[in-house]
Amino acid sequence: MDSDGTQDARGTHAHPVPRPAGPVEVPAMPPRPPRAPDTPPRPDGSAFLTWLRAPRPDAALGVWRFGHRPRPAEEPDEIPTRQLLSGALIAFLVGWLIWSLLQNGYLGAWWWVPLELVTPDSWRGGDSALGENGTFILYRGYEALVALAIMVGVGRLGRWGEVWRRFVAPRFRRPEPQEALPAPEDDPAQWNQLRAAGAADAAERLAADARTGLMRDVDHARILRAWQGVRSGRHSMATFSSAVLQDGAAACLHPSGERDLPARLSRHDLVTGQVRLGTTVDDSRNPYTYRGSGLALGPELLGTSLVAVGPAGSGKTGSVVWPVAESLCLHALAGRAAVVVVGAAGAGLGPADAYDVVVRIGNPESVYDLDLYGGTTDPDEAAAILAEALVGDLADPHPGGDSRRSTTVLAQLLGPYRAVHGRFPSVPELRQLLDGAPGPLGALRKALQESGEESLLRELDARERQSGHHGDVGSVLADRVALLDRPAFAPFFDTSGQSRPFSLKALDHPVRVRIDLPERGHADASRILARLVLAQFTASVAVREDRSLFACLVLDDATGVVTPEAVRGVQRLRSAHAGVVLTLRTLDDVPRPLRGPLLGATGCRMALSGLTPWDGQDFAEVWGKEWTEARDVTDRQIIAETPAGKALHVLRRVITGHAPTARAVTVRQVERERWSASELAHGVPPGHAVLSLTNVKGEHAPPLLVDLRS
Repeated sequence: MDSDGTQDARGTHAHPVPRPAGPVEVPAMPPRPPRAPDTPPRPDGSAFLTWLRAPRPDAALGVWRFGHRPRPAEEPDEIPTRQLLSGALIAFLVGWLIWSLLQNGYLGAWWWVPLELVTPDSWRGGDSALGENGTFILYRGYEALVALAIMVGVGRLGRWGEVWRRFVAPRFRRPEPQEALPAPEDDPAQWNQLRAAGAADAAERLAADARTGLMRDVDHARILRAWQGVRSGRHSMATFSSAVLQDGAAACLHPSGERDLPARLSRHDLVTGQVRLGTTVDDSRNPYTYRGSGLALGPELLGTSLVAVGPAGSGKTGSVVWPVAESLCLHALAGRAAVVVVGAAGAGLGPADAYDVVVRIGNPESVYDLDLYGGTTDPDEAAAILAEALVGDLADPHPGGDSRRSTTVLAQLLGPYRAVHGRFPSVPELRQLLDGAPGPLGALRKALQESGEESLLRELDARERQSGHHGDVGSVLADRVALLDRPAFAPFFDTSGQSRPFSLKALDHPVRVRIDLPERGHADASRILARLVLAQFTASVAVREDRSLFACLVLDDATGVVTPEAVRGVQRLRSAHAGVVLTLRTLDDVPRPLRGPLLGATGCRMALSGLTPWDGQDFAEVWGKEWTEARDVTDRQIIAETPAGKALHVLRRVITGHAPTARAVTVRQVERERWSASELAHGVPPGHAVLSLTNVKGEHAPPLLVDLRS
C-alpha cells in the first residue's frame, strides 16, 4: 500500500503538499511558488548580518547562547549593601577624627618627624632658603601627603573601592561601543568553508545575498545543512554550486517551497538550533551561573525526550508545546528535522500553513488520512503496532508484562487477509474478523484453500479454535476496534487506496505533520489513536536509513498513552537521533509502576506550577539529593559573675528588652533534596516551572526554576 502522503484525498486538490525530500534535493519546478515573506526585504542585510555575527559563547547546558554573557561558576562573596555603606561611613569618620586630632595637636608633633629627617635645616624657620612661599608649600604639601595616607588607610578599611564600583561607576559608564566587524577569515557571512572547498563563486553569491537583505535565518541554516550533505558525500559539489549560483539564498528549498513560517511567537536562533522558553530565576536554589540567563531547548536536549507535568492552565501547550513545535518546524524547513505534532483539535498547535500535512481525524474536510498500519507490509509488524494501540494500556505494567497475546491474535488474521486481498483489512472488516463472524472467516478460509496457503490456513484455524474460549483477547480487541468503527470515522483508515493516507514512514524526510485528534465526544478513540501514532513513531524512526535528520514527536496530553512498550520505545529513541515531548496533567494518568520508568527514560523533566504533592514526590525522588551547607545558630545567655557585670547586664536588658546572649554558629554539610515535594507543590509561582536537563552526550543540568513568561 502506497501511503507516503502524496495521493489525492477524496478527489480534492485543495491543499496539495509535495512529497518530503532530502535536504539538498532541488526540484526543477517546485510544486508551488515560495510564499512571499511577511514583510518586504530590507534594502540591506544589516539586521541579518547583525544576527549572524552576534556572539554565541559556550555556556552551560540549556542556556540561551545568543548574546549570552557568561557568569562565574560560583557566586562572589559580596558584602551586604547596608554593611558596606555603614562601614565606609564609619571609616570616613574615623579618618576625619584622626586628622582633626593631628591638626589640633592633641596627638603631639611626632607626625612632623619624617619631614624634619628628610629636609635640610635651611629649608625650615623664618629665614628659610626656600623663602616664605616655598616654606608654605613644603609644609602644606607634607600635610596633604599625610592626609592622603590617612585617606588610603581608612579607604581600604572602609572598602571605598567597592562602594565606587557598585554605586558610583555605573552612573558614569559609557554605552558600550558597537562591536567591530570580524576579520574576513572569521566572518560567518563570508561562507569561508565553501571558499576553502573550492566553491568560491557560490560563496560570493551567498555573501552578496546576505549583504543585500535577501537571506534569512532559515536560508542560512538550510544551505549549511545542504553543504553538510555535500561534505558527507550524499550530494555532489557540482549540483550544490549550480543550485546556489542559480537561486542564491533561495537554493535547496524545502519541497513545500516555504522559506519561513507564517508567523513566529517564540524567539529562535537557528545557528545554535535553540528556542527560548523563558528566563532562569535569580533565586538561591538555582546555580549562580544560570541565574538571570535565558533558558532554551534544542535537538541536543530533545534527543533525550521531555516530559512536562502540570494541571490545566499551567502553560504546557502555550509555553512548552507550541514553542518546541514551532522550532522543529523551522528546523524542518532548514532540512534538519522531521516533526509530528499530535493534539486535540483547536488545542493551539499552530496554524495549518505552518505544516506540510494536517490530518484532521473525524473531520470530513480533512485532506489527509492516517494509515492505520503505519505503512508496513509485514503482518507481524502491523499486528504489533496495532496491538499496542488497541490494548497497550491493558497490558500488565509490571516488568515482564506485554501485549504478545494480542499481537498473536491480530497476526493470525492480518497475515491471511493480506495474502488473499493484497492489503490489510479496513476497520469494519477487522472488527468482523475479531468478532468471529462466520461469513468473513469462511470466505477467507475458502480463498486460502484455493490459493494453497497451507501455513496461513493453519494460522486461521488456530484463531478459530481460540475464538470464544475463556480468556480469549479477541473480544477485547473487537471492542476496542469498535471505538474506531464509528460513523464519524467512516471515511478514515481506508486501506483500499481511495484515500490519501499519511504514514510515519515518511519521517526520513524533513516533513512537518500535525494530527488533530477528535477528543470531543471520542475520548477513548483519541487515546487509541495517540498510542497508535506513538507506536508507529518509535517503530519507524528505528529503521530510518538517514539518521542525521532529527525526528521528534510532540504529543500534547499523553493521558492513557504511557504503556510498558511505550516506555521501552522511548528508551531506544536516543540512539536513533529522535525524541518525544509528552505532556501530562498529572502523573496519576500514568500507572503507578510506570511513573519511575517514564521519568527515568526521559532526560528532560519539567514540573509546572500547581503540581500536587504526590506528583512532587515522584519528581523529588528522581531528582535526588545533594550536599549543601547548613548553618545552625544558637543564642546562649551570658551569666555575669561580678557586680559591675550584673549591673551592665541589667542596663542592657532595660535598653534592648532582651537578656545578653552570645551567638554560636555551627556549619556542617548535610544531604537534602534538590526540590522537595512541598516546594514543588507550593513554592513554584504561577507561570513558572522547575526543569532538569540532559543532553545526548549524558551531561546533566540540575533542576532549575524558570520563568516561562519572560
